[in-house]
Amino acid sequence: MENRIGIYFHIPFCTSRCAYCDFCSTENRRDLIPAYQDAIIAHLEEYAPRLEGYLVDTVYFGGGTPSWYGAKNLIKIFDALKRCCRVMVDAEVTLEANPDSINEEDLRLLRKAGFNRISIGMQSFNNEILKFINRRHNSEQALDAFEAARNAGFENISIDLIYGLPAQSREDWADTLMRAVLLAPEHISCYGLKVEEGTRLWQYRDTPLIPDDDTQADMYLYTVDFLASHGYAQYEISNFAQRGKESRHNLKYWLLGDYAGFGASAASLVGSSRYTFTDNVEEYIAAVKTGAPVITESEEITLRERSAEYIMLGMRTAYGISADDYATYFRGGFEALEPLLRSYQKYGYVREVDGRWSFTPRGFLLSNGLIGELLDALSEKKYNISAPWKQEDYYSSLF
Repeated sequence: MENRIGIYFHIPFCTSRCAYCDFCSTENRRDLIPAYQDAIIAHLEEYAPRLEGYLVDTVYFGGGTPSWYGAKNLIKIFDALKRCCRVMVDAEVTLEANPDSINEEDLRLLRKAGFNRISIGMQSFNNEILKFINRRHNSEQALDAFEAARNAGFENISIDLIYGLPAQSREDWADTLMRAVLLAPEHISCYGLKVEEGTRLWQYRDTPLIPDDDTQADMYLYTVDFLASHGYAQYEISNFAQRGKESRHNLKYWLLGDYAGFGASAASLVGSSRYTFTDNVEEYIAAVKTGAPVITESEEITLRERSAEYIMLGMRTAYGISADDYATYFRGGFEALEPLLRSYQKYGYVREVDGRWSFTPRGFLLSNGLIGELLDALSEKKYNISAPWKQEDYYSSLF
């Protein structure tokens, strides 16, 4: 069986920046689009010979706002990929889109060109919240965008939502979830707000305007139960899908698959090589044009590092980890984890099914700390027997 790989294109263009966004993007720079278009295609064509041994089974256009970049530009990039690489007929081809920058005509063009999955950034159905976080759409536009995608022939639609937004109550979040499931998308992503330094929301950190950790935890657990009751199984910390509609591309990241990225700030993991390109859009364009170095970070992943990533990323998913997998890929060492996993099981943070260990919703809330302990155990470090999560009243203190 031939190796398979996912291809990611970063489209770092937006009309304006959302108040919570710290991604690589430029605001209202249409003047850079022609040069960027030439650069990303030239970069792809230059790199393509290294992908001769691969079949491309997923393609993802992320951003930024790819839908603002223009349907015809996106199709030209996808056509270039099909010329350069062996793209499978049933490849999952995803486009990220915002409600204010998509229309049915463009969506029909994209669908005809082979795009078959769309991820719409709705974030909330509360217009006041949308305005505060500098989203350019309202709830009515979000509904119209979803209908346009269906009318254009998209049978695999994902919507993105955020909980813990400024002034967002539990009741408001419950209303957003209800309105989301009434649309019947195939996939729903629900992300907890993280207030990052350098964003417009940073000035409101640690103020009553931002729901606290207890409120976010409550919203999260409600989300898991509510979506499960409506046919959306949780398969990763923040992602829920109808059966068979999990994001095949994103699963590559979590299950240690190969992926190659193109565009400013894009990251790749091909074989044992991991590297990232410059996040400066103009530098990226110039480097591709002149043949200057475009990589800003690179490393060769050792087997030991790969085993740690298997734990760290596998425990983000509902598939979890297992001793059998670990023995197959890394030839032993899983026994160092079992005492911790049994301890977590006692407190209801993990479950074991047919030899596979995965977090419960409670465990996902504490996953950063718990995964850190697992990695310490893997490195033969002693874990702290008085860690906070081991206290009987720790979980109740979250609410």
